[in-house]
Amino acid sequence: MPADNSHLIIAAAARRAASTRRRATAALRRMDATGTVITFETVAREAGVSRSWLYTQPDLRAETERLRARYRPVPAARPVPDRQRASDASLLRRLEAATKRNQQLEAESRDLREALALALGERRTAELTNRTGDTPRKKSAAVIGPC
Repeated sequence: MPADNSHLIIAAAARRAASTRRRATAALRRMDATGTVITFETVAREAGVSRSWLYTQPDLRAETERLRARYRPVPAARPVPDRQRASDASLLRRLEAATKRNQQLEAESRDLREALALALGERRTAELTNRTGDTPRKKSAAVIGPC
């Protein structure tokens, strides 16, 4: 009967797993330090491990996703085609038109304020001239003198 060497196989597998984990962790640190774009593909290539193995390691997967999100470039806004872009002259004309409209609205507002002031003045004058003498229309409450 052959000797049971399974403990040697288990120990070798544990060493290989630890070595693989160290390589992946070191690759992540190195790539982060140098500003290399981090994806599962680049980490796997740098560490000499498989992508599928990286996906099965929760801590390494989370760190890879965190670093990948941090270095992911923000997509630039799509440029406006030349035929749709406003020229400097066009923008200047729009600004001039807006300024002219603003001046018209200010003048209209000023005219309306003056008209309102005149109307209120005429109303007040009419109220004063319609009064009969100096007597009030309503009977006022009795005034109580000093005690």
